[in-house]
Amino acid sequence: MLLGILVVLCFIPTADVTENKILVAQSPLLKVDNKTATLICNYTYNGTGKEFRASLHKGTDSAIEVCFISWNTSKTSWNTSNEQFNCQGAHDKDKVIFNLWNMSASQTDIYFCKIEVLYPPPYVYNEKSNGTVIHVQETPIRTQEPLSAIPLWIMATVTGVLAFYSMLITAVFINYWQKSRRNMYHQSDYMNMTPRHPPYQKNKGYPSYAPTRDYTAYRSWQP
Repeated sequence: MLLGILVVLCFIPTADVTENKILVAQSPLLKVDNKTATLICNYTYNGTGKEFRASLHKGTDSAIEVCFISWNTSKTSWNTSNEQFNCQGAHDKDKVIFNLWNMSASQTDIYFCKIEVLYPPPYVYNEKSNGTVIHVQETPIRTQEPLSAIPLWIMATVTGVLAFYSMLITAVFINYWQKSRRNMYHQSDYMNMTPRHPPYQKNKGYPSYAPTRDYTAYRSWQP
């Protein structure tokens, strides 16, 4: 009888242990130089699921869900992103692509992809993969390079030339000022030599333009 039971069990079809199993593969490291990252989650699934959900999680404990995408066999999809991230997912055959932008250095961490089969039952999701470390590098602040220092000999030459021209202009100005002052002194020494005639001899040969000379001042004093 025991032999008959074993024969019957041999003819019972066994379920494929690999059916409804999801395997996910990610690149171990992703460096970000321009604040934009593209993380690709490759997966394999041989089940009969029709509705799926893929999500991206941050941290070793996957505590923060960055964003997720849902789709079905009719290619209808929905996207939702965490307020702290700029993220959008896209499904393409056997992979899910998560695009992140405007990332900061504080968001450097390990990220995990999670893919779930929502319908029909049974509910299936992948085992936790090794994850991808996204390293966001700080963008260096560009500062204007200082102008090259002027050589000392050029500064000395320019200073000497300016000093020479300053002294030359000063000397020319002093010379001009002295000449102007000397001319004014000569003009103030002019004496009026026009002859004068006495008041009672206006018509005795003196020109009409000659002023009258006052002889009273030349009379000798008489007691």
